[in-house]
Amino acid sequence: MTKKPEFHDRMLSLGLARVSEAAALASAKLIGRGDEKAADQAAVNAMRDQLNKLDIKGVVVIGEGERDEAPMLYIGEEVGTGTGPEVDIALDPLEGTTLTAKDMPNALTVIAMAPRGSMLHAPDVYMEKLAIGPGYPEGIVSLSQSPSERVRLLAASKQATPADITVCILERPRHEELIAEVRSTGAAIRLITDGDVAGVMHCAEPEKTGIDMYMGLGGAPEGVLAAAALKCMGGQMWGKLTFRNDDERGRAAKAGIEDLDKIYSRDEMVQADVIFAATGVTDGSILSGIKREVGYLTAETLLMRSKTGSVRRMQYRNPTSAM
Repeated sequence: MTKKPEFHDRMLSLGLARVSEAAALASAKLIGRGDEKAADQAAVNAMRDQLNKLDIKGVVVIGEGERDEAPMLYIGEEVGTGTGPEVDIALDPLEGTTLTAKDMPNALTVIAMAPRGSMLHAPDVYMEKLAIGPGYPEGIVSLSQSPSERVRLLAASKQATPADITVCILERPRHEELIAEVRSTGAAIRLITDGDVAGVMHCAEPEKTGIDMYMGLGGAPEGVLAAAALKCMGGQMWGKLTFRNDDERGRAAKAGIEDLDKIYSRDEMVQADVIFAATGVTDGSILSGIKREVGYLTAETLLMRSKTGSVRRMQYRNPTSAM
């Protein structure tokens, strides 16, 4: 019996960084051009091209959508050369298409890789999310608590007051009550227009970003990507799928979700060691965006491995003649 190739995260990590860098460099040409679809497609094309150069037997479990919705990097698409370890791939070729089109902060290209069968196959529905950074007792906050209670408990754990807490929330009409309740505690709120993977990642580096907690409803696929990032950076996260109709419940069933009320912890969304790479497209709190100079584009990439807890920041100066 032939032994299956092992998942050597160290050997695969640099290749994954190249994948996110290629997507960022491709979409950079469309920063501020007002065309979200073109920016996203450029990132998709570049990411897929680079993924197919890796010696993996990869399957996209978090991608651009179902096969009938997305011609490339769709859920279930096989990527890689077909040789090497069997892996799950979660990706967002351009997290923040609107941010890119409008040249607003925190647009990223994001990708994560883990052994086959270890990532939650999250359907394209909403997920209620809650995340905090590292250094807190396990379970200090939870989705079963009210938003105000979470703020008070986190403040107490920090030996601070609620006024010292800053919560990141996606600016949407559906969050009006959440925002009002959080503000009633005296806590500050950092509202973001898009990009809740970056929003969750902000919690892991509070000294740099000023964010202590993330709350709110966002896309479930992005929740899995955010969990992968926190598994590497440290921090706690919980997610609960929410459904607006029977069609969305059907999507969950198709994805193999049996318990529709389950609250997933970070390590239930990403069960094994994972590699995570993100490259800045526009300047943000976590990464610098693509920088242009005569003859060159420079990208900054965050490359992380949960197995070792290693976090690398890399700059890639790429001649425009090579693109």
